[in-house]
This record gives sequence, structure tokens and C-alpha cells, in this order.
Amino acid sequence: MKNMRKIKNNIPNLITLVNLTLGVIAILMSVSGTYGYYSLPASFVILAASIADRFDGSLARKMNATSELGKQLDSLSDMVSFGIAPAIIAWKLNFFQLGFVGYLIILVFPIAGAYRLARYNITTVDDFYRGLPIPIAAVLLTMFNIYYHFEIMSNRHTIIHSIVVAVVIILLSLLMVSKFRLKKI
Repeated sequence: MKNMRKIKNNIPNLITLVNLTLGVIAILMSVSGTYGYYSLPASFVILAASIADRFDGSLARKMNATSELGKQLDSLSDMVSFGIAPAIIAWKLNFFQLGFVGYLIILVFPIAGAYRLARYNITTVDDFYRGLPIPIAAVLLTMFNIYYHFEIMSNRHTIIHSIVVAVVIILLSLLMVSKFRLKKI
């Protein structure tokens, strides 16, 4: 009976670890191969991670299996899958040829995401998010990554595209660290 309770309590954490695993796979895929070739499948892996992330917390609440460990594990997984992975894909598609400047542009997103996650972890829970949640920001950036993958593969990508992505990254980062309130669903 005690072992069954332990297993039940860890099911949401296993789903969180699936999120983390998918984030690592997306990173590995995005840095593999030639210029942007694996960015499309890596982007879809991030979208799959967002599905796992959507269900781990709600499942934990339904199963009465929430824990501080689960909360911290979720944030660490989110940092990899939604902070680092989509940023690396955007870097590979738009900024890797810019060297140090490309690093500076892309660093804004995971830094803002880390700040957002840390602030969330120390804030008392209510019915609102403060700032844009990192999974939402990541899905939006991933949509741009998917679009620009097709632009690159059809040789229509220009410097304007990279400028647009840089602006999107900055805007999403500002929204993540902002204090506007967003109703939880």
C-alpha cells in the first residue's frame, strides 16, 4: 500500500521528467546537422514538451500529489525545455553567424525565463500569473522558429527576418519579467 502511494505521488514528477527529456532532445537536435536542418523537428519536440508541462501540475493536483520537489523539478524542466531549447533553435536559425552579438541577443530569453521562474517559485499562489509564463513565451518563439525554418529552407530568409526574431525575443523577455497579471486557466 505504501509503495503504491509512492508510485502514485511520483507519476506527475515522471511527466515533468518527460518534459525535461524532450527539452534536452530538442537542444541536441537543434545543434546537430547543417544550418537549421533539424530546427523543425526540434521545434515540434518543444511543442510536445509543452503538452507534458500542461498536464503534470494538473495531474498532481487531481491526484493530491503536489510537492515542493515537484514544483522545483517543474521549474528546472521548464528552464531547459522553454528557456534554453527554443533560444538555441532561434540562435541556430538566425544568429549563429553573428558570433558574440548573436550570443548576446539570444541570452536575453533564457535569462528572462530564469528570472520569471524564480519569481514564480517564491510568490504565493493565487488565481493570477505575474508576467507571461515561460511555456507560453516558448511556444510563441517556437512558432517563429517553425516559420523561419521554412523561410531558410526556401532561401527566402533575410536579415530583416533575423531583426524581427530579435525584436520578438526582446518583447517576449520583457513580458516574462513584467508584472502584468494573467488569469490562470
